[in-house]
Amino acid sequence: MASLSNAFSNLASTPRMPALFVGHGSPMNAIVDNEYSRTWRRVGEELPTPKAILVVSAHWMTRGATLVHIGTNPKTIHDFGGFPPELFAQRYNAPGAPEFARATIDLLEESHAHSDERWGLNHGAWSVLIQMFPKADIPVYQLSLDLSKGLADHFKLAGELKALREKGVLIIGSGNVVHNLRMLSMDGRTPDWSAEFDRYIADAVAGKDTGKVLDVGSLGSTAALAHPTIEHFLPILYPLGVMAEDEKVTFFNESFDLGSISMRSFLLS
Repeated sequence: MASLSNAFSNLASTPRMPALFVGHGSPMNAIVDNEYSRTWRRVGEELPTPKAILVVSAHWMTRGATLVHIGTNPKTIHDFGGFPPELFAQRYNAPGAPEFARATIDLLEESHAHSDERWGLNHGAWSVLIQMFPKADIPVYQLSLDLSKGLADHFKLAGELKALREKGVLIIGSGNVVHNLRMLSMDGRTPDWSAEFDRYIADAVAGKDTGKVLDVGSLGSTAALAHPTIEHFLPILYPLGVMAEDEKVTFFNESFDLGSISMRSFLLS
């Protein structure tokens, strides 16, 4: 087995893989046929086949350390409540990617990432992948979000992962551009602050203006309403952190679920 000092160099080079941000929304998107799940299936069919998938999800939060799951058989984590038994019965039995996970730790030497064997795949990962890659035959691993880090720190850490794309790794950030469960609108009306924040991020991503994305605090109360807590925003920074200058930005699922959940997603290729 490769040591951490040469884990990355032992990976074979490939053409550059795309990178994605996916607005994952409700866990029910894993089992229902709707505009979101259908688009995930289409995107998965159109992507080149990765050697491994790295998911940075809103639902693996740590504090004081960045962890990388190195297990060989990641468990399906049902980290939610109040949903039907059919959802809890779902399993995404993709293999782990320990070789790629160790290479990731190797790349994150400056950020001092640590290995983890207890985690698995939370719903921010598997609820999307079960639609996007239903055969579950591509190795998958996750990287945690260290909530003690600021936005600039996460963006810097993401930049250290850029070389993985030339090793066949599809990097997916999974969160939501707007995520406020306390302000859901049962009539589907999208409040002004939700639309304003979504448009701000869309314009910044389309213009590859990462500085504007990092400066979301300038939106004041609009940002606070869009993200009462930060974990669903942070995954946006990971595909942006590995973005190349010559990349094309393509948006998909550009709509709102219950008004205060933006499902906006984007592909870098």
